[in-house]
Amino acid sequence: MANIKSAKKRILVTQIRTARNKSIKSAVKTSVKKVEAAITANDKEAAQTALKAAISEISKATSKGVYHKNTAGRKISRLTKLVNALA
Repeated sequence: MANIKSAKKRILVTQIRTARNKSIKSAVKTSVKKVEAAITANDKEAAQTALKAAISEISKATSKGVYHKNTAGRKISRLTKLVNALA
């Protein structure tokens, strides 16, 4: 355990940030799973709606620094590709 006041503060701040990042990542994963579920069900309308929500979640996570810009772009691109492949 840290003895220095600044080190104690860093531990607290890290815990808060970790919890925030974990929450945001979880929300992104949930939205991605909804898109994938709609694709599996072969429901293009639902997939497009879920994709729009997922893109929003991923973009928010990127703006908050949880994901790197390229990672977000890759995730969005892959999801969009899957939705567009639906007949």
